[in-house]
Amino acid sequence: MTKFNHIITRTPAKSLINGLTSANLGKPDYQKALDQHNNYIRALQKCDVDITILPADENFPDSVFVEDPVLCTPHCAIITRPGAESRRGETQIIEETIKRFYRDKVQKITAPGTVEAGDIMMVDNHYYIGLSARTNQQGAEQIIAILNQYGMTGSIVTLEKVLHLKTGLAYLENNNLLAAGEFITKPEFQHLNIIEIPESESYAANCIWVNGKVIMPAGYPITQAKIAALGYQVIEVDTSEYRKIDGGVSCMSLRF
Repeated sequence: MTKFNHIITRTPAKSLINGLTSANLGKPDYQKALDQHNNYIRALQKCDVDITILPADENFPDSVFVEDPVLCTPHCAIITRPGAESRRGETQIIEETIKRFYRDKVQKITAPGTVEAGDIMMVDNHYYIGLSARTNQQGAEQIIAILNQYGMTGSIVTLEKVLHLKTGLAYLENNNLLAAGEFITKPEFQHLNIIEIPESESYAANCIWVNGKVIMPAGYPITQAKIAALGYQVIEVDTSEYRKIDGGVSCMSLRF
């Protein structure tokens, strides 16, 4: 089973209110978003990890979503090339921190490949890579080639409706997979124990397992009960302001 030792997060910038979105839920309230991020960090502090908090960067409204510019694996880190052009500079502002942990085991995705790591889900030694508006075939193939160099494997999953693969999926270790919408019947995942999330709570499919605990968005009682029934300790955090800019629980941290 995976054991995470390190977490990287980034303080949200005030420019967060101008983050990319298709959610049509209005602009985030910055002070509320900051409070929610602090509570998110408090939740992570309960998970037996060392936490690195990077400073806000006003040049990049979406930079609080540190998951997308880097894929962290047990054996290497891969600096991605975000499909959203306005986010590509986020790789530069996090690279120094990543190299501090991974030293010479840092690789990069190059043009014409695009990848955002919100499209990548780790299941043991295998990585599922979703093809989306942000991650293309060339980027996915580069990811798989790099994973293979380090003895890991990857495969490609097509997406029909969601922004990122992990918008509708979360692997909770122990063979348990939370799934919503199109992912419930995907053949790639039928060997796992699929916990179906109802459409009314589909946002809650994006959560994270961290060393035996599951951090999930608050306000989704059906999903909370299903996760708790599997024996996990559930920690709920309010992410309402991040939902307004298409963000979820997994987006705000790198875990390795």
